[in-house]
Amino acid sequence: MTPGLCRDCLVWLDDATTVDRCPACRSRRIVAHPELGSLTLAHIDCDAFYATVEKRDDPSIRDRPVIVGGGRRGVVSAACYIARRYGVHSAMPMFKALQLCPEAVVIRPNMEKYAAVSRQVRAIFLAATPLVEPIALDEAFLDLAGTEQVHRRPAAATLADIARRVEHEIGITVSIGLSHTKFLAKLASEIDKPRGFGVIGRAEARGFLASRSVRVIPGVGPKTAARLSADGIERIADLQALGAVELERRYGEIGRRLAELSEGRDAREVVPDRDAKGISAETTFEMDLAGAAALKKELWPLCERVADRLKAAGLSGPTVVLKLKTADFRLITRRTTLSSPTQLAETIWRAAVPMLEATIGNRRFRLLGVGVTGLVAAGPSTLELFGDDTARIERVERTIDRIRAKFGREAIGKGRGLTRAVSRRPATTGGPPPRGRDRT
Repeated sequence: MTPGLCRDCLVWLDDATTVDRCPACRSRRIVAHPELGSLTLAHIDCDAFYATVEKRDDPSIRDRPVIVGGGRRGVVSAACYIARRYGVHSAMPMFKALQLCPEAVVIRPNMEKYAAVSRQVRAIFLAATPLVEPIALDEAFLDLAGTEQVHRRPAAATLADIARRVEHEIGITVSIGLSHTKFLAKLASEIDKPRGFGVIGRAEARGFLASRSVRVIPGVGPKTAARLSADGIERIADLQALGAVELERRYGEIGRRLAELSEGRDAREVVPDRDAKGISAETTFEMDLAGAAALKKELWPLCERVADRLKAAGLSGPTVVLKLKTADFRLITRRTTLSSPTQLAETIWRAAVPMLEATIGNRRFRLLGVGVTGLVAAGPSTLELFGDDTARIERVERTIDRIRAKFGREAIGKGRGLTRAVSRRPATTGGPPPRGRDRT
């Protein structure tokens, strides 16, 4: 049996070997693979990113070849897939690109706009997992290990949902590569562009790589490729045939690395470009605040926000951190370690309040924040593991989560969250005061 997934409606198929259409929505966009349910490392690449954003913003050029780049003496930054049919590609001199495709629409790059869209895309990634490693504005690695329980579906289904959200909410498309290593995930994302979903499993990795050029290996640039070519090594199969001992004898440390990658082994982890050891939220007040009562009214929504993100990411942590900034900009942090990791807002609140009350004194504060650090994959429910009080806390909070998921966030909440003390500092660019700046 080969499991499958409908990329349009996210229906999971236990056996897709005899299915050519989704039984639920009749879509033909079904991805099937023997290891589909167990792979969790992905590479996501926005399709012809700059050009696609420009087409989104100007529907009149949607069906025309588009090149994003400098003037006639510049180079191509991006080419849409229509332009690529003419042989146009990134880094090509503009004059040559226009020789190949004279009818192309040429647009100057707008990096500020592309960066803004990239942040929108990344926010969708981070809603699925905190382990996001951006490579550029238009691509990133994601590690979804441990998220299956919180999302209640395999990583492959979460990835398909990411692609669907990016397309519906942002108006661009992505291609996904799913595997068990970064090297193979990157290759998988190139299999079926655009709007692709490629999968490379453990069992097929060696065979898949054999026919590929050594140039697809990370770190093999023109000089290394030329050196390997001089030794008769053109394809990855040539590396596989020589083996680790011979490759290390010939090329030292580089040889050992080539041997590992040629077999599909890649120990590199997904490393976020931010502090992945903690999830936090903070807010800056419009007017400085003093007193435990006023500050506690601002603390509870932050605890809920942190808990929401922990749950969405399938994470928990044992250390609660309180952050305060005084009116004269002095930064104060306090932390306490719990007996076990948590992702519950009530538990975070109960740990943070004593720290708050012991710290504030008669001072006034301009900023308040709370976070959880030492993150680990969330374990099983605590209902059967700990005492009655902990079980009650979790039971109440999970019930609130279910009601909010069905009827909206405002449908239910705790009394302490009904009244907010103050509005926030107004944005420097004008407009209504923001509801706080979140830091994750």
